[in-house]
Amino acid sequence: MEKIGLFYGSDTGVTDDITKDFVEIWGSDDLEVMEIGDATIEDLEQYKVLVLGLSTWYDGDLQSDWETFFDDFQAIDFTDKIVAIYGLGDQIGYAEYFVDGIGILAKVVIDNGGKVIGYWPTEGYRHTDSVAFVDDDESQFYGLALDNDNESQLNDERLTTWIDQVKKELNTVLLAEHITI
Repeated sequence: MEKIGLFYGSDTGVTDDITKDFVEIWGSDDLEVMEIGDATIEDLEQYKVLVLGLSTWYDGDLQSDWETFFDDFQAIDFTDKIVAIYGLGDQIGYAEYFVDGIGILAKVVIDNGGKVIGYWPTEGYRHTDSVAFVDDDESQFYGLALDNDNESQLNDERLTTWIDQVKKELNTVLLAEHITI
């Protein structure tokens, strides 16, 4: 079975904790986890399926390790790659920039030929805007949005639901393309 590459960045440790929860909930040994600060272009290019995790800082900035890696990230050819993204943000304190990082990464993946799966509904959040809206459709984010600052009690439920959704979508895409991982 092919491995899935999970790349994440964490400044305060919250995304690190969410990533540990992700790995536990995912429940198999097909994930290879690496902090984006230690990654190279080649590390990401070796996987057909990628999961990306990050937080959005301040006024829509990428987490610091993702910010440092971003020029390299933009150079990756995502053709034939399947990518799911989860992100953290503060929907109250930074309502107009909520989980912008998800959208920033998703748009690069799409522009560079990749397929993003795991869209997540915006219903129930209290943000005012986001770069993470799917094609300016304010009803969906490009990936899972978590707000550990204001709704940490919902993290486990949202993560579990999203992982089930991603697994189903991944199986559908791979079956359609006659690929096994």
